[in-house]
Amino acid sequence: SMLLWWMFYSRFAIAAEEELPIGTWGQRHLDYLKQYCKVTYINLLTIGKLNAYLISIDRQAQERFERLIEDIKGTRQTEQLKAENALEWVGHLGNIRACAREIVNKEIILA
Repeated sequence: SMLLWWMFYSRFAIAAEEELPIGTWGQRHLDYLKQYCKVTYINLLTIGKLNAYLISIDRQAQERFERLIEDIKGTRQTEQLKAENALEWVGHLGNIRACAREIVNKEIILA
């Protein structure tokens, strides 16, 4: 049957694809694909490109996340705050990371 063929082929495609670890961003995008973009997920899986695609997404998202944190930190007087009130600085840094995470999710992970 078609289902058995697909199951066999998808396992073969996964085995043939280079198995590199996928980071947190890539895992989040994988979950999104499985839930909302099933055709894209199955297509990438069957042609053996899912892992490479997810690694690329993970790399792009991490780079964007780090760039956003630096940009947002640059707009605040974070070094002065860090020196004057370390606890408040940690709170601000947590807020900055949360904002950056939300932007990356909208722009890359859930797109």
